[in-house]
Amino acid sequence: MTHAIARDEFIAVRISAWMKERFPFANALLFFVLYLTSAAVARSISDQPISISLLDLFMCLITWSFFLVIRIFDEHKDYGLDVLNHPERVLQSGIITLQHLKILALTAIASQGVFSVYLDGFTFGTVTISWLLVFAYLCLMGAEFFCGEWLEKRLALYAFTHMLIMPLIIFWLANAATQSTEFSQVLTPSVYIMMLLAFVSGFCFEIARKTRGPEEERDTVDSYSKIFGTKGSAYVVMGLTTGMLISQLVLLVSLDVAYFWLFSVVIILSYGFAVKQLLAFTKAPSLKAREKNEAVIAINMLLGYLVVIVAVLVTHGVVGSVL
Repeated sequence: MTHAIARDEFIAVRISAWMKERFPFANALLFFVLYLTSAAVARSISDQPISISLLDLFMCLITWSFFLVIRIFDEHKDYGLDVLNHPERVLQSGIITLQHLKILALTAIASQGVFSVYLDGFTFGTVTISWLLVFAYLCLMGAEFFCGEWLEKRLALYAFTHMLIMPLIIFWLANAATQSTEFSQVLTPSVYIMMLLAFVSGFCFEIARKTRGPEEERDTVDSYSKIFGTKGSAYVVMGLTTGMLISQLVLLVSLDVAYFWLFSVVIILSYGFAVKQLLAFTKAPSLKAREKNEAVIAINMLLGYLVVIVAVLVTHGVVGSVL
């Protein structure tokens, strides 16, 4: 692949080219919905008004920026291997540098810290503490828990330890949404279930995107299909997809939503569609089928979160219902 972007092009254009390749703007929708779901769950239990304010819109951007920082950490960590395997990429071809990404990450981190302090009323409160907690864990991830060589040989454990950041992110987002003064106000059963859902969903997508057909496998690129086999990896994804479904249903029950049966049907149908695609992949694994796996899992995650948001809005009378 040859990039039309020149190395002397305006830096914003070059950064945009890198983001299009490695962190597409379309992904922002999932991160926005993740925050809004966390806010809906946390506010529903705390009896706070279920509405979207200007602060929520800013928090959507802040959430997106955190996942951008995760991507940049990965770009630094994997740079040497990516030069070998993907020399055509924007970063590896020298159109931008790691220094450019470092500046971008520092800007995002500063924004997250400042906004967290602002939500705490310029005090060292629950939002700031929970952000520091999740950022500290991210730094441990960046350092690969000081056992990178050992951990990288155990891909499933590697993914598990890295996905543990998802419950911490939900904890931070729930505190930001409610601006609570005590952690006990946020750590409700529903928020715990939301943390579990985020963990299982992230783990599911991670394995789905690194499950490859035989023609895609490369000696220098790790994959779960090398560990579990192509079919075995697909079955692991099915199991995690089932875990997502169960978590979604239990979350709806814990929130005591109206029209539970209808919202359940929606997510069950989405689950069935995902399993059908995964079964098709086991019969005819290919690059195209693997990309479809990623798409159906992403849709399943997004739809599951959206169902929770809509269910909370309907239950609390924010959205008029003709059901």
